[in-house]
Amino acid sequence: MNTSLSLENQVCFPIYALAKEIVQHYRPFLDALGITYPQYLVLMVLWKEREQTVGQLGDRVFLDSGTLTPLLKRMEQKGMVERRRNPADERVVNISLTPKGLALEEQASDIPQKLMESMQVTEEEVVALKNSIMKILNKQK
Repeated sequence: MNTSLSLENQVCFPIYALAKEIVQHYRPFLDALGITYPQYLVLMVLWKEREQTVGQLGDRVFLDSGTLTPLLKRMEQKGMVERRRNPADERVVNISLTPKGLALEEQASDIPQKLMESMQVTEEEVVALKNSIMKILNKQK
């Protein structure tokens, strides 16, 4: 048997399993805010950038417009974001935060700390893991 094809020897499997586990740890904190994990990702970008096009958001959160557009529509229905066509180019949709979306930033401010406590890891461990992942991701660009 070729051991290089054993599930235990794959780097992708523990990363896949860890990603699912991390999202599960986020769930109670995000449920309390009435948002999903992908919505949280969008909000984090908008809390920093304030306004983005759908294309810019997709690039930042690694979602295509077919996935992002319905997600943004739901966020708009919940009153978190506003979608507006760009007057200079009707094909471009600008996304900005509403007061409700802005207010969620303060409510979410303790999520990173709560997540580390929930996963029983230190900030140093999280930073080391993130740095290793980013090293691989940045080599792909």
